[in-house]
Amino acid sequence: MKTTELPRWASAFVLPVLNLLSALLVAALVIHLLGESPTESLGILIDSAVINPEGLSYTLFYASTFIFTGLSVSIAMKAGLFNIGSEGQMYLGGLGLTVVMLTLDHSLPAWLLIPAAMIGSALFGAAWAFLPGYLQARRGSHVVVTTIMFNFIAASLMNFIIVKYLIPEGQQNPASRVFSEAGAMPRLNEWFPVLGDTPLNVSFLIAIGALVIYGMMVWRSSWGYQLRATGLNQNAAHYAGVSISRMIIVAMLISGALAGLAAVNSVMGSTHYLSLNFPAGAGFIGIAIALMGRQHPVGIFLSSVLFGALIQGGFDLSLEKPNIPQETFIFIQGLIILFCGAMENLYAPAVLKLLNIRKG
Repeated sequence: MKTTELPRWASAFVLPVLNLLSALLVAALVIHLLGESPTESLGILIDSAVINPEGLSYTLFYASTFIFTGLSVSIAMKAGLFNIGSEGQMYLGGLGLTVVMLTLDHSLPAWLLIPAAMIGSALFGAAWAFLPGYLQARRGSHVVVTTIMFNFIAASLMNFIIVKYLIPEGQQNPASRVFSEAGAMPRLNEWFPVLGDTPLNVSFLIAIGALVIYGMMVWRSSWGYQLRATGLNQNAAHYAGVSISRMIIVAMLISGALAGLAAVNSVMGSTHYLSLNFPAGAGFIGIAIALMGRQHPVGIFLSSVLFGALIQGGFDLSLEKPNIPQETFIFIQGLIILFCGAMENLYAPAVLKLLNIRKG
């Protein structure tokens, strides 16, 4: 009997790998057209981003942020929602973190200040996601449209707040004052000196913990079952007793909170102050990570590391190979999004046919 649907291992592992290889092959062609050797360039990228301990540390630093934005998009996807607003929610999360820091960083010890700032970032991110969730649940406004709009509103609002209220008197840099030392996330090189003088910090361990909690909540709890049921079939979930509107709002609140927490790594772990445009596209990369990782914790982790490696390795590669500009790696990211998103089932018929041939 012929198989009509791909098994889980094929759809969760084989298809993403084939899509990734396709994107990398196109990228290799582009690098060749730029006059450089794809194999040599790949070797430089891997050495810079993975093999070199300091480079790996930077890769994991970038991945820490991407894990949170990937989780933000994934939890919404599980409810059948496409939250494109993680960028704006991360931006507002940075504001919540900064409000706590500027108010309490000279009066609280680090063990109280850091959790308080994290709670502030999560609350502000969740608050920014609430209205799109409410409009989807109660008014039928599509969450894709509202979250896109809220990204632009967040950017304008943050520009106004930073320039008007947060720039210290006499300063020209559009940023808040530097936080006190108590507000700095502990760096991992304090325990592992081999990592070098890099910004990799405890946020990476918190991100791993968030992946574990996400996996347990989505696949090992009754709430997770209701969440997935809502995403698969709202009518069936409704007849099973699930409040669809409440589930949509709760999913968006959690999604926004996770996006807000992404600001912790960038602000408290690296710059130690709030600056304009600090998300730097991390919210949009989270969309690619959720699609490529198939909303699975392991997939999200591996996808985050991959994008972190592209940023770290791409920076060093562009320095060693002037013919390959830094923008090339934005193009490669776009290719990965294209193949793993819009063309995610490109190889599904061929894989299904191959499986049926093997069975026959």
